[in-house]
Amino acid sequence: MENRMRRRMTVILNSKMNMRRFCVSAALLLTTLLAVAENNPYRSDVFWVTVPDHADWLYKTGEQANVEVQFYKYGIPGDNIAINFEIGGEMMPADTKGTVIMRKGKATIPVGTMKKPGFRDCRLTTTVDGKKYSHHVKVGFSPEKLRPYTTMPADFQQFWENQKAELAKFPLTYTKEHVKKYSTDQIDCYLIKLQVNQRGQSIYGYLFYPKKEGKYPVVLCPPGAGIKTIKEPLRHKYYAEQGCIRFEIEIHGLNPEMSEEEFKEISAAFNGRENGYLSNGLDSRDNYYMKRVYLACVRSIDLLTSLPEWDGKNVVVQGGSQGGALALVTAGLDQRVTACVANHPALSDMAGYKAGRAGGYPHFFRNTVDMDTPEKIRTMAYYDVVNFAQLIRADTYMTWGFNDNVCPPTTSYIVYNVLNCPKEALITPINEHWTSSDTEYGHLLWIKKHLK
Repeated sequence: MENRMRRRMTVILNSKMNMRRFCVSAALLLTTLLAVAENNPYRSDVFWVTVPDHADWLYKTGEQANVEVQFYKYGIPGDNIAINFEIGGEMMPADTKGTVIMRKGKATIPVGTMKKPGFRDCRLTTTVDGKKYSHHVKVGFSPEKLRPYTTMPADFQQFWENQKAELAKFPLTYTKEHVKKYSTDQIDCYLIKLQVNQRGQSIYGYLFYPKKEGKYPVVLCPPGAGIKTIKEPLRHKYYAEQGCIRFEIEIHGLNPEMSEEEFKEISAAFNGRENGYLSNGLDSRDNYYMKRVYLACVRSIDLLTSLPEWDGKNVVVQGGSQGGALALVTAGLDQRVTACVANHPALSDMAGYKAGRAGGYPHFFRNTVDMDTPEKIRTMAYYDVVNFAQLIRADTYMTWGFNDNVCPPTTSYIVYNVLNCPKEALITPINEHWTSSDTEYGHLLWIKKHLK
């Protein structure tokens, strides 16, 4: 869309047209810009547009940041509208509050500065015709200098080597069933039930193959957070269509063929605030729920590299949010991984709140009581993405946005900053906790460029 709009603007500016035609075209272009902007509610009567005075939304510590705020209803600029703002550190209470009056759809808000690297969040509200609307925008200050609060335990690597050694004693065991409804004339889909330990616990996943015979790279795709089915399994079918074997997994041992209602019942029963899996067993590094999840990802690599159709070289991990965390963890745990793609990873610098700034999802210190104990903080360090990231040697590609309150940009920057491998980043400031279809397809394009 951006390229199309640039081409259109070039045509407008270069064409020999009368002034009236130019003005009409410019107005249409503005309407198009507003309609496609993602920093405002989708299919809403109102549009918010926030424009920091640095084009990349980034400042050096000590620099003053200002944000122009625009508000439109039905595409008409708001006039004489009061915009209330609260500004504070990312995920922190506000330290500045005020009100500006919007004139002809625009107002400027001084966001201030930061003495230390991080992000400031400008939270906006207004009431128009009796209805309240809200929005927010974050800007960064020297985030490339952010460093983790979390430190690597002295025996971190040995602990995980021991866990992998125990896993290796157990033979690779799985079942494989063809799934006709997710197969096409180009790809075949199989439902896999993969046993992940000697206790008989398993995970499920959909394994997609190109129908054409050959040897192919393998791609492991772990899931986002929650107890849920694998939604829209064919959403990324272009991986298999373009020559990759892709394994999309769940992590709880629940058959994705169950109904949505069954998943909701299980989630309600076993994933409440008092018994959520991400805090289950957090008092002990040996009993924490995520230990078997991390090892299940390694066992998934065992499966993929055992396939006769594997090309014998390329092992890729790719995911977003919790899936992004698991992709990075797997790349750090397993040296067979040759490329890693992760967007806005969760489980990153989880104890960062103790440094007086945003920490990583699941935001233990904001959302759950009794998390600030020596035992829990010690366990977090053995499962924190920042410690696995330092061990990654595979080519790594990360994407994240600034307006994300689920996996804050502070924590994504911290992960990226500690990577010691060949790395690239696509930073999309306007994004909240989502990635566009084009960005997701770009992951495959990046992977194809980095095949061995």
